[in-house]
Amino acid sequence: MPVFVDIRVYEELNDFLKKDNQKKIFNAAFPVNTSVKDAVESLGIPHTEVDMILVNSIPVPFSYRLKNMDYISVYPVFESFDISGVTKVRAAPLRSYKFIFDVHLGKLSRYMRLLGFDSLYENNFSDPEIIEKAQKEQRIILTCDIELLKNSRVTHGYFVRNRKPKQQLEELFSRFELKSLCRPFTRCSICNTILIQKTKKDVVSYLNLKTKKYYSEFYYCPSCLKVYWKGSHFQNLERFFRTLDV
Repeated sequence: MPVFVDIRVYEELNDFLKKDNQKKIFNAAFPVNTSVKDAVESLGIPHTEVDMILVNSIPVPFSYRLKNMDYISVYPVFESFDISGVTKVRAAPLRSYKFIFDVHLGKLSRYMRLLGFDSLYENNFSDPEIIEKAQKEQRIILTCDIELLKNSRVTHGYFVRNRKPKQQLEELFSRFELKSLCRPFTRCSICNTILIQKTKKDVVSYLNLKTKKYYSEFYYCPSCLKVYWKGSHFQNLERFFRTLDV
C-alpha cells in the first residue's frame, strides 16, 4: 500500500507546484520507503531550493522515510540568513557569493560581472562540468534547468524564473539581497578576472586617439588584455543599472 501524507509548501517554492496544490495543504501518495527528498522532487521542487523540511513540526534530513499520515512542511532556501541551527537538509548558506551560470544565462552572467560579482560562465559548459566546478569552488549554480538542480551532487543552486536578462538580474538581487555587495566595474565582463587600475602610460598602445585625448582613468584585465575606461558605454550601463527595481 502507498503512504499517504499531507504537504504544505511555502513562499516561492509554490512556483514549482501544479496550480491546484499551490499555497495550501494537499494530500499526496508515495510508495513505501520513499525519502522526503524524493517526494519533494517528484512534486517538481529541486532539493537545492529547499532549506528546511518539518515532518510533524520536527526538522528532518532529506533521508527521512515517509510514514503514513505524516504532515510535511517544506520551506525555501534562506540564503541571506543563517538557520543552520535549525535546518537539517543542507549545509550552512554560502557566505561568499560566487556563481556559475548554465549555458542559457550568458547575458545575465555578463551583467553580474559588470556589477563586480564572481560569475563563471562558458557557452559550452556541460552539466557535469558545472556541478564539478560548483563543488570545487563553492559556487551557487544559477540555471533555467530544473533537472540540473535535482542532481544529488548539487548543494547550492537557484532556478531562475524570469526569461529576460534585466528581470533576471532584478530577481537575483531580490533573492540574494545583493545590492549592498555591488562593486561595479571591478571585473572583466568577458573573462571574470579582477581588473587592475592603470595609468594612461601603461595602456597607451591599446587606445585610439579620442580615448587618449579625453580619458585618463583606465582599468586593465591581465587575463584577456582588455582595457576599460569610463566612456559612453560606462555611462549607458550606469543608467541601465539605476533603472533596476532593486
